[in-house]
Amino acid sequence: MPDVDFNAMHFPPGSTIGILGGGQLARMLCMEAKRMGYRTLVWTGGLEAPATALCDEVIELPFDDPDALHRFVSEADVATAEFENIPRGTLDTVEQSITLRPSAHAIVTCANRELEKTFLRNQAIPCAPFWIVTNATGLAAAMAELRGPAVLKTSAFGYDGKGQLKLRGDEDPATVWDQFQAPRAILEAFIAFQSEISVMIARNQRGEIVCFNPVENHHRHHILDLTIAPAAISAELRQQATDIATRIVDALDYIGIMGVEFFLNEDQSLLVNEMAPRPHNSGHHSIDACVTSQFEQQLRAVCNLPLGSTRLLCPAVMLNLLGDMWPAIDRAPEWSDVLLDGSAALHLYGKKRALERRKMGHVTFLGEDALQRAEAIKATLLAKGLTG
Repeated sequence: MPDVDFNAMHFPPGSTIGILGGGQLARMLCMEAKRMGYRTLVWTGGLEAPATALCDEVIELPFDDPDALHRFVSEADVATAEFENIPRGTLDTVEQSITLRPSAHAIVTCANRELEKTFLRNQAIPCAPFWIVTNATGLAAAMAELRGPAVLKTSAFGYDGKGQLKLRGDEDPATVWDQFQAPRAILEAFIAFQSEISVMIARNQRGEIVCFNPVENHHRHHILDLTIAPAAISAELRQQATDIATRIVDALDYIGIMGVEFFLNEDQSLLVNEMAPRPHNSGHHSIDACVTSQFEQQLRAVCNLPLGSTRLLCPAVMLNLLGDMWPAIDRAPEWSDVLLDGSAALHLYGKKRALERRKMGHVTFLGEDALQRAEAIKATLLAKGLTG
């Protein structure tokens, strides 16, 4: 373990945590912070921010506002980010003024697919074959070299399936590039994977690292639908996934919690798909099903406290509640079916309007039959929702 002066580096309860972003991840982080005795300052960036109902102080101004920046770095003792698409200039200025965990470099690397994939390649970490594309000529060359199905992805601002186009491989590159409307992109080989798994990993300034059990993820509309904990994989694969995640955080000198998503291939090999420099949707089950939640772990890591146990207390399934489960844009479902399940925990994010693919909340089901119960509740909510 690195020789670090713990007392000089840590931020004890009573400190103010500055959070860049005010969505549901910030909201849940504020809940843990309040329980642990921390104050929270949320800078929303001017966006709708459900975290404002639970934080101690809020800055409801854009991320490029100089007065907001001055107030943020003046009032926060340490800062973290709730999502990765924050202007690089803002991250750099915050980091020059106060401690930012994870670092601006780590956040930007994970936020930009080109930087992310290049980092993985440079570290010899397995990922899908990819080509960097900046024009139609480059796309044509990449498609010719790949000779098969692929996914064209924007270099920046991509999540929940946004900024992606699946290609068969026989399309006209000039037409595709003209319609894609992006200055830079990644052409990535399409992977016919067996399943998707993810690992939440935390690292503090002392170099202490803990991993949560790998989980299996199912998607709907390219958005996480169900997370099954633990993933039904071998002990060898669990070790491989956590070893790869550890290599990533060490190489980035990462401080905080990170979600690492993997494709599991038919031959039982693992490919890294994406890295999230923050708490992740697939770690939400940890609030109810683990000794230490991913949000408490984020606080422990950011404040350089000893990291908590990641032990899974019982099998669990997390069901995402998307807006298409709402009967109307401004009317929530009747929650009796969920609440009648004595081992289900309902988490709502306080968002005002339900859009079809918007994450409005989640439910965690505990127990050996959690998946069966989650699927039944999901079917009931969808039948009564906007698209039912």
